[in-house]
Amino acid sequence: MNSPTPRAVGLSPKLYRRAFEVLAEEIVSGAVSAGTHLAETAIAQRFGISRAPARQALSELEREGFVRKSQTRGYEVLPLSGRPPEPDHQPPSISALAADRIQFQPSWELIYGEIEIELVSRTSLASWRINEAALAKAYHVSRTVARDVVARLQQRGIVRKDDSGRWYAPALTEKHIGELYELRWALEPLALEKAFPRLPPDLLGRLLQNVEASMVSGAEIDAGRLDALEQELHVELLGHCDHQALMQAISLPQALLVAHHFLYQGTSELFETEPFLPEHLDVLQRLSSGDVTSAKTALVRHLQVSRERAMLRIRAVASTMSPRDLPYLERLDPIRPD
Repeated sequence: MNSPTPRAVGLSPKLYRRAFEVLAEEIVSGAVSAGTHLAETAIAQRFGISRAPARQALSELEREGFVRKSQTRGYEVLPLSGRPPEPDHQPPSISALAADRIQFQPSWELIYGEIEIELVSRTSLASWRINEAALAKAYHVSRTVARDVVARLQQRGIVRKDDSGRWYAPALTEKHIGELYELRWALEPLALEKAFPRLPPDLLGRLLQNVEASMVSGAEIDAGRLDALEQELHVELLGHCDHQALMQAISLPQALLVAHHFLYQGTSELFETEPFLPEHLDVLQRLSSGDVTSAKTALVRHLQVSRERAMLRIRAVASTMSPRDLPYLERLDPIRPD
């Protein structure tokens, strides 16, 4: 494997830049007035980042002429050009402005997508333990933000806790894949039946049109489009099922859809044309004719065949992967035959 290179090198600028842009906008709009004191600790707490990107944001604000170093500690907001300081005005603290904040994307969302794909891609090789503290350090975020990322990974069915209460992502072994698909073909047809009466009038027509257009594209269809088609049938359509307990149960095996998002990118040459397209078309056409029973049967057939294709994709990716080390992931065991 390659030597460890923290991914934060690419993501830290996003975190500091977001803090810089929000604060600059607040200063320009007057939400943060001249004379307001800004400190690293308060900025870090507000944006859920560590002090390093908070310091970087303040340095950028100073370079752009928004703030200057205070005579004590931290920074002081400067009057904008042409705007005189407000006389006899007590500047508000950063915490006092909480109710007037400009909306921004939570820190965990900024880094989640990259962490998800780094983790899921490696489960074709082994199981992996995830370390929250190391994750926070690698991405220059707080432990709270790291915890939010792991919570989302759990919600998506990607990680679980072992007997010692530690987080890990299970390897995509044949046994694990088989169990997840068996759950899917037991649960998704029931959700399909319950969703059908609640479908918006134009949904089936739109989904059919998307599949038909993709079939015409043939080998030219890209991984992102395949992933979108999977989401349309298995997430968007089934999402109209109003059985909350059933949908919660479905969320665990549908973690496979996250894996597919990665696998489609790495196995584009495995099949001449994507074989799930006519299977999706069959399900949607049966639904459009009002034959829910045969649509459920077609969905089961699609999921049963998909299990074998998933394993082919995983083996193909595993044979070529050599991922770099990441400080927040520990390899637990290689995939062994079940």
